[in-house]
Amino acid sequence: MVASFLVAVTVGTLIAVVCRIEGFSGLTWNEWTAIRFTFFQSFVSAAVSVLLAIPVSRAFFRQDFIGRNILITLLGAPFILPVIVAILGLILVFGSKGILSQLMGFSAFSIYGVHGVILAHVFFNLPLATRLLLQGWGSIPSEQFRLGQSLSFSPFNFFMHLELPMLCRVIPGVFLIIFLICTTSFAVALTLGGGPKATTVELAIYQAFRFDFNLSRVAILSIIQLLMCGLIAVLSIWIAFPAHYEGGLDRVRPIATTGKILDFICITCATIFLILPLAMILIRGSGGLFLLPQSVMFSALRSILVALAATGLATIMTLYLASLIVYSSKVYEIFGYLPIAASPLVLGTGLYIIFYNWIDPGKIALPSAIVINAMMCIPFSLRIITPAFRDLENSFGRLANSLNLVGWSRFRWLIWPRLKGPIGFSAGLSVALSMGDLGVIVLFSNPNHSTLPMEIYRLMTAYRMDEAFGAALLLLMLSISLFWIFDKGGRINAIT
Repeated sequence: MVASFLVAVTVGTLIAVVCRIEGFSGLTWNEWTAIRFTFFQSFVSAAVSVLLAIPVSRAFFRQDFIGRNILITLLGAPFILPVIVAILGLILVFGSKGILSQLMGFSAFSIYGVHGVILAHVFFNLPLATRLLLQGWGSIPSEQFRLGQSLSFSPFNFFMHLELPMLCRVIPGVFLIIFLICTTSFAVALTLGGGPKATTVELAIYQAFRFDFNLSRVAILSIIQLLMCGLIAVLSIWIAFPAHYEGGLDRVRPIATTGKILDFICITCATIFLILPLAMILIRGSGGLFLLPQSVMFSALRSILVALAATGLATIMTLYLASLIVYSSKVYEIFGYLPIAASPLVLGTGLYIIFYNWIDPGKIALPSAIVINAMMCIPFSLRIITPAFRDLENSFGRLANSLNLVGWSRFRWLIWPRLKGPIGFSAGLSVALSMGDLGVIVLFSNPNHSTLPMEIYRLMTAYRMDEAFGAALLLLMLSISLFWIFDKGGRINAIT
């Protein structure tokens, strides 16, 4: 049922757009450039994010120190940060008049163009890659490390026999999800891109819809993007190398005694890179936090309701899809990636075309935002929950079957206690992403049903920057608070 719903909405909206094609005269030079740049910046951004996340996540796994869990939660803030707010923070740090340029006395590089696009994508996706890889390290039973210590394993032996198999299994999926995020990110290219040579396919779709309302070009570019992302998704599902571990006894993992200095250097550098832009947002936004008009508060309430509804819907659909993938076939994983391959702009445009002849699109802005946000969160939740679900069944599935533990009893006594952590993390990620969504609301653009990101956008376009920074700070605090509540709630009394 969930797979059918995802196909119906994704394909249905795409068909609605395709039906507006008036003819195909070939791709322009700018569109070919957008396709090439999309592949290039997505590949580089995903590769850099994953490569940097490997030593950072390994350092967090190996070391235990005061404030470790708090720091891990804070490192997730850039990914859940609204894009436009994070970009302002990056400009305050890396821009021509930013902190870095002032300390060095000159601008090290231009934040606009391909460098800025990749920098912003690494800023957003390094925390996600770190958390996903950290869960991968946590999936290795502590008994394996204790056995390696008793056999006098060297660091190289630990890496080759325990860590490398896990990385081969986890990295392809992490790379895929970050690659897809980068291909469907138009706000970064819009604000930091360097003209036609730094335009993505997503941005080209937005320009064709918003400025030209040329639905024919929107449909052509949407099909290209769907084929591009769909191909990468299918390949990534099948190239993951299996790494099977025997079920452990849930003992406390051993703390590493070597390489502490290098681990703390990795943690420190990642913390400074990710936290400094957030600190600048806090400084600039604190002054305008008490100047917010009443409309911002109502918008914040709408954002919370939309985010909670979207999170609940996304979690239910993800668990259902994950069960189909584990118990039936990996083919169902493809359905989970359909929404992000189509992009929220394509889905929103299709819904707009379907409903605008029958009802005022502004009246369905919030329900549309709930559905589309839930669908866009499924790929992230699926990548978080499915590996843990599969490991759970590999370790305890036959025992549960022998005890005739099925249905609700299986979920209550086996699945829920051991998947609370991944479910809580995925729910926190979903609620934060939904809080910061801007695309769908901008398309429907109803001032009476605006969310907090839309209200920030209006304040910025009205040059009320103090209030805009204050509203941005409010959105940041709400997003991090909701993320922390769900993530912390999932880890309470959870069996890992």
